[in-house]
Amino acid sequence: QLQLVESGGGLVQAGGSLRLSCAGSGVFLGSYAMGWFRQAPGKGREFVSGLSWNDRSTYYADSVKGRFTISRENVKNMVYLQMDSLKPEDTAVYYCAAEHYGSGEGTRQYDYWGQGTQVTVSS
Repeated sequence: QLQLVESGGGLVQAGGSLRLSCAGSGVFLGSYAMGWFRQAPGKGREFVSGLSWNDRSTYYADSVKGRFTISRENVKNMVYLQMDSLKPEDTAVYYCAAEHYGSGEGTRQYDYWGQGTQVTVSS
């Protein structure tokens, strides 16, 4: 059974950077598409970024394109979300998710989810 644990969230000023990490245990992440989603207070969950299972494709929401970068490190069974030029509207709980042999697109049905990590960007 795949388990995902996010870390790296915190409080940062606008314009700053954070790197979120998602650690996989129980199963090798190399055959999984990975996605990052977020949910702000009072709002629904939204797709942020995705990476196909074979690393050939990446996807980003328009709101983060050019500022966020998704990557994975198979040796460590980790996936990352580098977030630069952060804005107050990026404040949310961030979740990583996995889909076996998935495309990484935001519309996919992800099978496994982490518990989330809070990101707060102050103005």
